[in-house]
Amino acid sequence: MSIINCPKCNSEFTYQDQDHMTCSQCFHEWTPSEEIIETEATDKVLDSNGNELVNGDSVIVIKDLPVKGAPKPLKAGTKVKNIRLTDGDHNISCKIDGFGAMNLKSEFVKKA
Repeated sequence: MSIINCPKCNSEFTYQDQDHMTCSQCFHEWTPSEEIIETEATDKVLDSNGNELVNGDSVIVIKDLPVKGAPKPLKAGTKVKNIRLTDGDHNISCKIDGFGAMNLKSEFVKKA
């Protein structure tokens, strides 16, 4: 049997009890099917309003964002076309006219 880490504390000390799993460290109980559903839900990238973003979407920046190495910030209301989703903290990769290629956080944009 493969070890399933606890989704709450990531402990490897888990055991199966009938149809659900239990963590011996934090006593969290879950069914393995719940873990799959939670993983799929966290793979989605959401904008500031909770709309799901996908590759190729256009977004609008909702607040002025300072850009490292640039003399001026990225202004609120700037439209960014054809975004690409990536893993990590800055989960949007894009090209912005006047600034070039950069990464943005999805919490600072809204779907256009």
